[in-house]
Amino acid sequence: MPEDIRDKPYLLHKDILGLNFIREPGIYLYRKHYRSGLRSHIMQVLKPEDVEKENKGVIIDGLRWYPRAEPLKMLRIFRKRFNTLVDAEEELKRVGIIQTYLAPDYLAMPGEFLVDYSRYGKCEVLLCGLQEYVQGQILDPWGLLNRDHLASLRHDVSFDNAEDSATLSDLWIRSVREKAQEFIKRLKQMITETGHVPDLAGAGNLILTRSGNIKLVDINNISRVSFDPIVNLDDRGYPVCDKSIEALFLIEKKLLGRSSLRTGPIYETFLHPERIKEVRALDEEFQISMAAPISWPGSS
Repeated sequence: MPEDIRDKPYLLHKDILGLNFIREPGIYLYRKHYRSGLRSHIMQVLKPEDVEKENKGVIIDGLRWYPRAEPLKMLRIFRKRFNTLVDAEEELKRVGIIQTYLAPDYLAMPGEFLVDYSRYGKCEVLLCGLQEYVQGQILDPWGLLNRDHLASLRHDVSFDNAEDSATLSDLWIRSVREKAQEFIKRLKQMITETGHVPDLAGAGNLILTRSGNIKLVDINNISRVSFDPIVNLDDRGYPVCDKSIEALFLIEKKLLGRSSLRTGPIYETFLHPERIKEVRALDEEFQISMAAPISWPGSS
């Protein structure tokens, strides 16, 4: 029996074509995205002609260029298994919460759907998504977010340097800060009203776009927010809720210049010094476990 697609460490184009719900040969090429990981496979959905240009190049003004093929969408295949259709629908409800508060300006639209994953006559519920591809630069809450760094990100998101100026840069940075304020406001509202928070701490989960919006591109790990003293861990042993609140705090502090924020039930609970110390230890344990070879489910 072939390996379950959810158990494979990575996927190839042929693996996607082998799925019972994908039309073969189809009109698209599928290529592994660099951010595929523990919770889902992420495949770029590409036009074959764009990939051909990337590989063979095109002549422009007498010079050969190799333009990178830009994805039309991101196909996301979740590794998570669901015992029943109801369990899968509950997962979709959590995604719906994120969409309600962040879409469309602050979220890569997920476009999720459930399919019957068929293997040897048996069907299981599989959660997938055709997600919006977001072009931009990673925003790291733990990194520098001062004016100089934001100006360098502006340069990296493909602005025309010939028309650049300090005034235009300042206007863009001001726009980033204003939009960050709205992003933070919506996240706090979501936490307070629904008791849920998405993973803001994962590497590359937040993208700063050319328009100056911060977009969440990873909705794999939506956690419950509990204000009790116990630090909750996700199914991989990571304190994702606490680290996401910390990321939110750092974005607010650095982008909005608020030096003293540890007020209100959210920050008072999750940024208490003793709790931060405990979370740091749990985070270190998780990082050590991740450094060990990954044992994928079903592997020997």
